[in-house]
Amino acid sequence: MILGGCRCGAVRYTADGEPWNVTVCHCADCRGATGAPMVGWLTVRRDACRFTAAPSWFRSSHRAERGFCPCCGTPLTYRADDLPDEIDLSLASLDDPERFPPQDHVWVSRRLSWVVLPSGLPCHPQARGA
Repeated sequence: MILGGCRCGAVRYTADGEPWNVTVCHCADCRGATGAPMVGWLTVRRDACRFTAAPSWFRSSHRAERGFCPCCGTPLTYRADDLPDEIDLSLASLDDPERFPPQDHVWVSRRLSWVVLPSGLPCHPQARGA
């Protein structure tokens, strides 16, 4: 079971099953939505993820929406319209983010010039498989 939530504790979540796409994203949308130079994510089945309170949602692009705590603003999720069975959870919102080290980096063509990528992980110029 995967456990996590926001900084203030108003929104908590649990997710069952094995996650996939454990990654760090360097795209401008993720940076803009979080105020961070890059964002770590993992993917779970949408029907396996349950929230104790509803996050607030906003459309961050023409193809996706993001969930965040309505009280403290912690970024929690990403939902792509073309992947209705999946939801991404931000690694930093996990109770134990050390449990899920990233397996790759995506959108490195958009990374900030001063971000140094660690060696040993695959780096994709755009989305994985694009």
